[in-house]
Amino acid sequence: MTAQTNHPPPQIAEHRLDLDWIRIGAFGLLILYHVGMLYVSWGFHVKSAHRLRELEPLMLLLNPWRMALLFLVSGAATRFMLGKYEIGTFARRRSARLLIPLAFGMLVVVPLQSWAEVVEKLGFSGSYLDFWFGHYLAFDQGFCRVENGRQNCIILPTWNHLWFVVYLFLYTMALAGLIALAPGLAARCERFLERALPGLLLLIGPALLLGLNRFLIFPAAPPTYIVVGDWYQHVLYGFCFLFGFLAARSQILAERTERLRWFALVLAAAAFLAMLWLRAQPPGDLRRLAGPFIYGLDQWCWIVAILGFARRHLSRSDGPVRRYLVEAVFCWYIVHQTAIILAAHWLKPLALPAGQEASLVIAITALACAASYEIARRIGWLRPLFGIAADRRKRLSVSRPQPSSASATSS
Repeated sequence: MTAQTNHPPPQIAEHRLDLDWIRIGAFGLLILYHVGMLYVSWGFHVKSAHRLRELEPLMLLLNPWRMALLFLVSGAATRFMLGKYEIGTFARRRSARLLIPLAFGMLVVVPLQSWAEVVEKLGFSGSYLDFWFGHYLAFDQGFCRVENGRQNCIILPTWNHLWFVVYLFLYTMALAGLIALAPGLAARCERFLERALPGLLLLIGPALLLGLNRFLIFPAAPPTYIVVGDWYQHVLYGFCFLFGFLAARSQILAERTERLRWFALVLAAAAFLAMLWLRAQPPGDLRRLAGPFIYGLDQWCWIVAILGFARRHLSRSDGPVRRYLVEAVFCWYIVHQTAIILAAHWLKPLALPAGQEASLVIAITALACAASYEIARRIGWLRPLFGIAADRRKRLSVSRPQPSSASATSS
């Protein structure tokens, strides 16, 4: 007789609704974060006349993990896409989905940010068309000013917030090439990850790696967003992208994040409070030695907590809202920062109170993003420019064989 069990073997996921909701939420937080950049004390392309110091702790809460989480979710999406297409087809489709919006964004969307920046920071008085043709497209590197004893120049042309698309493309193509050379590597690495990160090691191991990255690489290669020499961010985002890729279909790792969600949340909150306390201390060995590892713990524990709570509460949450937002969110990402900067630039002469100004910036940004998506998704040639996939209904109608005239008349 064979032993019977009531527990079926774990199913291999082909799609994860919880990751869709995380992606939507992460992009939403990113929009609010960039609105917040208008009001905090550190630099941004344009600034409000108001400074809201009380906003800075909230910004510091989001800053360590917001982009890392997006790369992790993007890695997971890459794993699912590779399950649907051959490597060559995947590489072509992914290149088009990322590089066409990147080129369009750098030529059309981002220049408006640079124009507002040179107007506000350097007193440029020409029209936007003068700036676009005569400076932006001419690769003019002469927009410079001295800040803190150093000359800072605005790079033209630029990708600004679209650096995420550049890095995502590079990581995706590197991974696709590796999988092409070793087709079974992903499954083997997934099993290795499951064995290597049992229990609390799922929290401590990656947090230690991110802390070492902050301790060793950040001082020598701080973020540049220009690919070359950006080693701190390549380790951080490359690791998160790879982890998301390897963990995407693993029931074991997903269940571990769910079990650890509360403990991860407590550790994340404690690490964040410790970070705030360290920032208030004078520079010294304590900040230099402990700060990077507390930062790494903060980064990873927030990510694990979010993954765990999303799996617990959003794994079966589906409907038209999710389907709408998951298609719209990339278009919103492309448009949002330009909308924020232009709204802040045009509202500044009105000298509104901070609350009214911020509310208007958020409302204008949301309307601009929604309008861009609603227009672009209805016009076939605009869809790829704004990162919107081809209309599935039209693809089906094109691929479905049409009846001949004889069969049509006889039916």
